[in-house]
Amino acid sequence: MYAWIWRKLPFGLVGKLIGSLLLTAMTAALLWFVVFPWAEPLLPFFDSQITDDSGVPGGDPGGQLTVPSGSPTEEEIPYSTETNNVSPSTPNR
Repeated sequence: MYAWIWRKLPFGLVGKLIGSLLLTAMTAALLWFVVFPWAEPLLPFFDSQITDDSGVPGGDPGGQLTVPSGSPTEEEIPYSTETNNVSPSTPNR
């Protein structure tokens, strides 16, 4: 198909290059301004639904989330929860 188009374009090599660029630009404009706006409402990009029953295997079947029993101790958290400006790569001296 492209060889047929190339053979049908007039005016030698320069005309064929300019004609190819014009055909490409016209095709892109047709897609950008006509086809894509027409197809956008048909595509499910923003058609999402979040529900309690997600159907994920191993998920929470009854919608009852488990609540942690208590606060973690200092041994369980390897960083300070009071400030966030201490670099984890600094050694203790």
